[in-house]
Amino acid sequence: MKTNFEQCLEMLLGHEGGFTDDQDDRGNSMGDGHGNKGSTMFGVTSYNYARYTDKPAPAEVMLLLEHEDVAPIYKEKYWDRARCDDLDSGLDWSVFDFYVNAGGNAAKQLQKIVGAKRDGAIGPKTLQVVAEHDTKELIEKMHDARQVYYESLGQEKYLRGWTNRNKATLKQALKMHKE
Repeated sequence: MKTNFEQCLEMLLGHEGGFTDDQDDRGNSMGDGHGNKGSTMFGVTSYNYARYTDKPAPAEVMLLLEHEDVAPIYKEKYWDRARCDDLDSGLDWSVFDFYVNAGGNAAKQLQKIVGAKRDGAIGPKTLQVVAEHDTKELIEKMHDARQVYYESLGQEKYLRGWTNRNKATLKQALKMHKE
């Protein structure tokens, strides 16, 4: 079974950047679940890090995280859940990066594009239908669906950044597909 996880994780971490403490970010609104204000490191919220480690994740903890601390979270909670190892190169990246931003909504968009049941879980039936489609076309349609999704959120503060990320992901995914 192929895996592009390491390559895609590297690109993802480039998109996510380092530490942020943006309280307008809906991902930070729950804090860490242990009474600490929310923050994010490498795209992982303090809430998700605390849930994954079962320990409090105040800003002091989040600031010390390294790539290897968040890699298992991205592998288990996003890459594996989105069945990226079962997707063609390029489409795996497109789905993974969107899944990190939108969770099951990314899976639902892929399912909508291919005409599969929109349950937000990529399983054998979805994979079978995906395999019947042209990968390049799916990558392009995922880009378009992702942009519509971002524009529907009503968070103008982040739209320009999301749009730039979406364009970069499209370019990277198409390059991966050609290789």
